[in-house]
Amino acid sequence: MEKAKVLFVAQEITPYLKETPMSLIGRHLPQGIQERGKEIRTFMPRFGNINERRNQLHEVIRLSGMNLVINDADHPLIIKVASIQQARMQIYFIDNEDYFHRKFTFRDKNNKFFTDNDERTIFFARGVLETVKKLSWGPDVVHCHGWMTSLLPLYIKKAFKDNPLFSESKVLFSLYKDDFSESFHNDFGAKLKLSGISTKDLKHYKAPSYVNIMKTAIDFADGLILGSPDINPELLSYVRESEKPTLEYQPMDNYIDAYSDFYDEILVSETVTVD
Repeated sequence: MEKAKVLFVAQEITPYLKETPMSLIGRHLPQGIQERGKEIRTFMPRFGNINERRNQLHEVIRLSGMNLVINDADHPLIIKVASIQQARMQIYFIDNEDYFHRKFTFRDKNNKFFTDNDERTIFFARGVLETVKKLSWGPDVVHCHGWMTSLLPLYIKKAFKDNPLFSESKVLFSLYKDDFSESFHNDFGAKLKLSGISTKDLKHYKAPSYVNIMKTAIDFADGLILGSPDINPELLSYVRESEKPTLEYQPMDNYIDAYSDFYDEILVSETVTVD
């Protein structure tokens, strides 16, 4: 029997960024799932505060070189990779000079939210999907971690639904305590729109707050995971109302087995279709 393929997409993975509950899961969950017999690929943004020399990142020339058009501007897609030797796994990094060559993740030295975080989110999601296409590696499960991955459920279910690599993919979305109080630009919906995405699909983006971009991710996901014990109350209510398969928060000492079982449950469930 062919191994199930799991694509992990995370906005934080340690040791490349500081330890948080999300970055620890981003580091240890893929390893644990691989050790339980599944094939994995893992992606994260190549933020400028990641030390390339220390972490031995290098560019993958055969995967780089594509341009992604966002808001009528071309942005070169650069793919880098690093290995976590003790885990026998690679991390793919989505890079671009305009969006990621700054020494911070989401806020500047004065704690001001980057005004282009909306476009960075679009670039990251599209960069992951285009790279997976170049790898010709069709995931059975796509597991997204953090708000910077929130476009992936929409893109996979609508813009990429006819691509044979993604047409059968199940999308899981983990929610964490990673709120921000700022909003994206009001034209976020127009910037992210691709063929296959309707105006109706963009309803929450009329006011692109943290809560609303996460609601869209919930709408298009096949299953949901509570990655933190205290996520946003409005989002928790929205999760409950969705009646989608949901894995409750799991303590850090035994979460990998619970996640693995949840993947198996989702793999045999009906795929979410959104008209």
